[in-house]
Amino acid sequence: MEKYGLLGYPLGHSFSRNFFNEKFANEGIDAEYVNFEIPTIDDIMEIIAENKNLKGLNVTIPYKEKVIPYLDEMSAEARAIGAVNVVKVIRTSNEVKLKGFNSDVIGFTRSIEPLLESHHKKALVLGTGGASKAIKHGLKQLGIEYTMVSRREVDGTIQYKNITPEVLQEYTVIVNCTPSGMYPHVNECPELPYEAMSSKHLLYDLVYNPDETLFMKMGAKYGAKTKNGLEMLLLQAYASWEFWHE
Repeated sequence: MEKYGLLGYPLGHSFSRNFFNEKFANEGIDAEYVNFEIPTIDDIMEIIAENKNLKGLNVTIPYKEKVIPYLDEMSAEARAIGAVNVVKVIRTSNEVKLKGFNSDVIGFTRSIEPLLESHHKKALVLGTGGASKAIKHGLKQLGIEYTMVSRREVDGTIQYKNITPEVLQEYTVIVNCTPSGMYPHVNECPELPYEAMSSKHLLYDLVYNPDETLFMKMGAKYGAKTKNGLEMLLLQAYASWEFWHE
């Protein structure tokens, strides 16, 4: 039986395990998908050594960047993004090689593209972690300028306190790449002047649990279009399967 799995810490909110095990059952694939909840990325080599039938991994918070030093190879896109969320385990008779890919950018661009209109020219990207790297790359592919938003003073970012109603007139796409609002913290949302939003705004939240985050609710209250990260997850999961079998 082939084995696939998810690397991350913590993994209480994992979508991938249910998705892939349902896929295997429905399609008669002799495989299982398990969660590898590891407190340090150093444990990755032990997991690969102990699971001889392991063919591929998904990688989530906080290891999308930390996994890179353990890889033998990366796709050109993953290298350009600087973050990896798919690892293919390639075994030969005498060695194991790991190749990294990024399927987040595929999931993001394909799921947001149908919602984009001609006035969606500039985006605010909330958060500066591994997920935001794929989002930046995706926005660039879609021809949308972006500015990163951080709580801290980091080069190349603006801070939440500096996002005024005037800024929101210019930036009509807002992508939340932070865990703010994720279950169980459903009463949290990024600090923004939501009252300055309108039907011209598009709010995209990478969080998918709950279905409608407070960030989305606040935007919708003022007419903004909203979308959560579930379709992105589905699309990136399909892409992961393709990468493992290329």
